[in-house]
Amino acid sequence: MHLLVVDDEPAILELIEQLVRFIGGHTVSTASCAVDALDVLVQPDAGPIDCFLLDIQMPGTDGIELCKILRDRHDYKKTPILMLTALSDKTHIDRAFSAGATDYITKPIEINDLRDRIRLVDDTVTGRKRQNQQSAPGEAGASEIDETLALHEPFHVRNLDWVIDYRSLKSYTSLVARKKLFGAAVFAFSIRDIEDLFQKTSRYEYECLVVDVAEAITMCLSEHRHMMSYAGNGTFVCIVEDGWQPNLEALKDKVNLTIHNLCLCFNDGRLIPVKVSTGDVIHLAWKSGSNAINALSEAHQSAEKEAQRHAKNLENFWYDRHTQPR
Repeated sequence: MHLLVVDDEPAILELIEQLVRFIGGHTVSTASCAVDALDVLVQPDAGPIDCFLLDIQMPGTDGIELCKILRDRHDYKKTPILMLTALSDKTHIDRAFSAGATDYITKPIEINDLRDRIRLVDDTVTGRKRQNQQSAPGEAGASEIDETLALHEPFHVRNLDWVIDYRSLKSYTSLVARKKLFGAAVFAFSIRDIEDLFQKTSRYEYECLVVDVAEAITMCLSEHRHMMSYAGNGTFVCIVEDGWQPNLEALKDKVNLTIHNLCLCFNDGRLIPVKVSTGDVIHLAWKSGSNAINALSEAHQSAEKEAQRHAKNLENFWYDRHTQPR
């Protein structure tokens, strides 16, 4: 795996080079600013970059802006981007995740932390390359695979503030847990009858539906500090950290009204009947490590269970109504 490290401190660049060399199995290019980093990418002999490590605070174009620039380039939309920062620098970390960062590494950099992050990235990159090799024997095969989307598959809803991919949300949740923000909580929204909607929509229609529902949720959460991700299966997982105790019943109604006002439609102009359900609020107080990550799954499962319960109750209502003697 080839890494590009961007930092305005020569000592940090040298340290990471030495640590990566010690870890073994990877190569490193370095740049001292965003301009130099972008120059590296266009060099005639430059190979593909498998992972970026960007210092958040740099003179001129900072790491967050550079992250946005990279995400706007087709070749690097999915490339892992790790931000280098101090743990106390949370406001900048929030902006970095919103810009498309995958994870973060805290300064001062420790070899075990760097090794763990690089191992996770390497697994992701290797798996992605293997999948591309197996699924794309030719251009036609690659096109077919690109059109396939499984219902359970998360994908990154782009161009919405504070909406990040699900893997990044896990990293962010770990950060919140490490910061011991006792007002932090996790909850989720799940689209009702998602299997039926998934079968009735094209991939384009389904992705548009997910984006529109994500937009509705973010509109309703705009007054609160939050991060959100589409976790697959029609479910959106949110984390709030300003001590807000949401009334999920009222919030669900607000989101459903917002979705209704968006007038979501199939390509032929027919309205798509979309409503969401919510599950339980999972508080992150006293949770850390894997327990904090598990809170995301708990919220996910709780919202899906509630959506299924609602569908079952509706089915029973119509059954009773049509089977009662007149």
